[in-house]
Amino acid sequence: MAVQAELVAPKIDPRSEFAGILKEHTAFGNPEGSGGGDRLNSWFDRLLIQSGTEMDGTVLMLLSVMGSIFLGGLAFVIQENLLTTAMGGMVGFVVPIAVLMFLKQRRQSMMLKQTPDMVDELARAARTGRSLHDCFRIVAEETPEPLGSELRTCSRRLRFGLGFEDALSSLPERTGLVALSVFSTALIIHEQIGGDLVEVLERLARTIRDRLTFLGRLKTMTTAGRATAILMLALPPAIFAFFVIRDPAYLNNLMAAEWGRRVTILAVVLDVVGSLWIVRVLKTSQRV
Repeated sequence: MAVQAELVAPKIDPRSEFAGILKEHTAFGNPEGSGGGDRLNSWFDRLLIQSGTEMDGTVLMLLSVMGSIFLGGLAFVIQENLLTTAMGGMVGFVVPIAVLMFLKQRRQSMMLKQTPDMVDELARAARTGRSLHDCFRIVAEETPEPLGSELRTCSRRLRFGLGFEDALSSLPERTGLVALSVFSTALIIHEQIGGDLVEVLERLARTIRDRLTFLGRLKTMTTAGRATAILMLALPPAIFAFFVIRDPAYLNNLMAAEWGRRVTILAVVLDVVGSLWIVRVLKTSQRV
């Protein structure tokens, strides 16, 4: 009778030297750069990460270019007008980026709703007397998507021997949530100076829930204002596109008159300034 020996994989002690094999995200922008190009590329990098897609930035740019060629070519075939062709190309280029922005917003909303329960679960695990590393690993495995994938990424970094400061350093940037930035800071401070972790986590969970309640009320009270702001952003370009598509010579006739040129330039400047201001207000009011 043959006896089969059970092979048990040896346990490897975590060492910080192993962290060098971790794959880092390829970034297009320099976060420390002060130029407009670096800020734009950094925003693009954050959009790719926070949307939760595994898509490479090069692939997204190719999709944008293909969308631009498709819609621009379709507009040219229908009307044979360079202005409508350019408008179609711009819309086609922006569509993939707009989809990513929608995915990012939805993912952040889901993770924010998961955060209080995750913090409570970590507090309950800490009451059992386990180490903070073990508690974090257990909670990361039990937390569902999309927050669970980000926690498991940090857990893998911990298993490679990194401390909480290094393992959780990318969590706020990868999620874009203020609540998870506070959560990471609390764990890092506890690892460095100690303290009553359970009480800190319970207070943090209550604070996040109160913040969610406040944001929900704020969103309800400002629904009409946000809808008006979005309408103000979308209506002028939509009206302009309607007239240009309806009559390709509309813009040429408008710019032929002196008053037409002045009014058009003034309208474009005011619309751009107003759009930038509205976007800034909306962005400030939606910080999570």
